[in-house]
Amino acid sequence: MPPIAVIILNWNGAKLLRRFLPSVIANTNPALADVIVADNGSNDDSLRLLETEFHSVKTIRFSENLGFAEGYNRAIAQCKDYRYTILLNSDVETPPGWVEPLYKAMEADPGTGACQPKILSAEHPEKFEYAGASGGFIDRNGYPYCRGRIFGTTETDNGQYDTPLPIFWATGAALMVRTGLYLKLGGLDSLFFAHMEEIDLCWRILLDGHQIMAVPQSRVYHLGGGSLPAANPRKTYLNFRNNLLLLHKNLPLRDLRPTLLRRRLLDTIAWMKFMLTMDFANANAILRAHRDFRRMRRNYTSHPAANLLRDTPSCRRNILLDYYLRRRRHFSRL
Repeated sequence: MPPIAVIILNWNGAKLLRRFLPSVIANTNPALADVIVADNGSNDDSLRLLETEFHSVKTIRFSENLGFAEGYNRAIAQCKDYRYTILLNSDVETPPGWVEPLYKAMEADPGTGACQPKILSAEHPEKFEYAGASGGFIDRNGYPYCRGRIFGTTETDNGQYDTPLPIFWATGAALMVRTGLYLKLGGLDSLFFAHMEEIDLCWRILLDGHQIMAVPQSRVYHLGGGSLPAANPRKTYLNFRNNLLLLHKNLPLRDLRPTLLRRRLLDTIAWMKFMLTMDFANANAILRAHRDFRRMRRNYTSHPAANLLRDTPSCRRNILLDYYLRRRRHFSRL
């Protein structure tokens, strides 16, 4: 058995599998990794396609759509004998040699719990892709940003972020993690269903004493928006709700009140912006996100002692002020 399981979670993604899976199969060294597709209860042509065109791929089948988080949890539980797991989106193209730098980084340092490659756009390969770019960070208010992408601004890749370095979170589009550590920490939080669950997992990996690394010597090309478009109210709802859950469960109890108060004020501004532009669907999504957060937070009764937003230097900035007032749109200017 090779040391790595490359697991692709699929839900009604036959078109994406047909486009992207051939590159993963062709460019993943079989001595290092098995390619596995976990199907999340698809009712399209996905399973027939896997059976007839991709014989070398192992398949895990679920009877229903479990969501991104629980789908991966169930799949990885079935692959626990692999030393490492790479969670790979179904809309990711991989070039030759993409696995080796990630594997070497994990093998070189037992303290590295997870890592990610450089994520470039499949549509515009010269640019970073929104979901992860060259490594993820988070600010004092819980807003994620990346080396190479801050809010809606994605930079052109000129090699400016090719240095490996510790980061706060690695993207779920192409996330390599120690399988045993993943299972020990409970995996992705299934209550999130989708969006920001990888940031939550990475936060817990950091709290456990491990580091997260960006390894830009590996690169992949991500289509992005393969499940939900950026302006979809469902995506707005999940992002706002899950960001609140992320803060609630990973901050010490003593620090929750001021942090959530700031977020409530900032989310009110976002709601007003949607209302002024007559985007009532997304405005309502924010209201529903806060309503459901108040109900769901009861599921989390324990909180860590450490405040990583305070204790991690990169988390102390206010990315809203940097981006909108100081006009610092590129990571290198922060």
